[in-house]
Amino acid sequence: MVTDTPTGEETPFEPALGPDTLAELESLAALYPEARSALLPMLHLVQSVQGRVTSEGIATCAEILGLSDAEVSAVATFYTMYKRKPMGTHHVGVCTNTLCAIMGGDEIFDRLCSRLEIGNDETTEDGQITLERVECNAACDFAPVMMVNWEFFDHQTPESAVEVVERLRAGEPVQATRGAHITSWREAERVLAGFEDGLVDEGPTAAGPSLAGLAIARERGWSAPSYETDAGTGRAGESKAEAEAEADTQRAESETVAEESPADTKGGKGDD
Repeated sequence: MVTDTPTGEETPFEPALGPDTLAELESLAALYPEARSALLPMLHLVQSVQGRVTSEGIATCAEILGLSDAEVSAVATFYTMYKRKPMGTHHVGVCTNTLCAIMGGDEIFDRLCSRLEIGNDETTEDGQITLERVECNAACDFAPVMMVNWEFFDHQTPESAVEVVERLRAGEPVQATRGAHITSWREAERVLAGFEDGLVDEGPTAAGPSLAGLAIARERGWSAPSYETDAGTGRAGESKAEAEAEADTQRAESETVAEESPADTKGGKGDD
């Protein structure tokens, strides 16, 4: 299995950050009133070029943003979407959180491990697939769910998951259940950095269970209350500004009550 590569040298799979990438990194920093707010998309852009967050990428982001290498590294090691080991062409994430696990997520993950002969957060010998056990994908209504390069594959089975992975390894076209056709992990990382790939409207983004509540609301004529009508109190004509002012007043009154309360809020004080 492929788990790491030597660092410090430019390779065809881990090219140096060239002038075009540096210009894009600087353009991201310029989008924010506080430049350091651009760090997350900048790290995604580094990954799209180098296949992981490299030492060069950390140092470059730090220099552009006026941060220390340690500050950038702290962010890169905190969020699991940033990878310090080289990634495969495709990232396959199997949700094994509570509902997906109950519905078969663990079985799917185990089957893929066996088929690919790798474990969690490892990459196949051919460099095609990096497999990861991931936390909730926010698609519980389609459990069990697998993601490829952060595109949804709903209602998976061990058999369907293996089929998707084998098609990816063979270079065949693969379409997400809800979303675009699959490109590559690096291309997906570039999108996460904020650079469009033209595929945002390709394929459905919502379906089935996610739309059930909307269908019921339409059938029964339900709609959300507006600022002009407070459905909870029966008051009509209350504006957003008035509602906010009332909320501020109620909060201030609550704080006053707490301050005037004879209760011992400091603790540890006994009776004399």
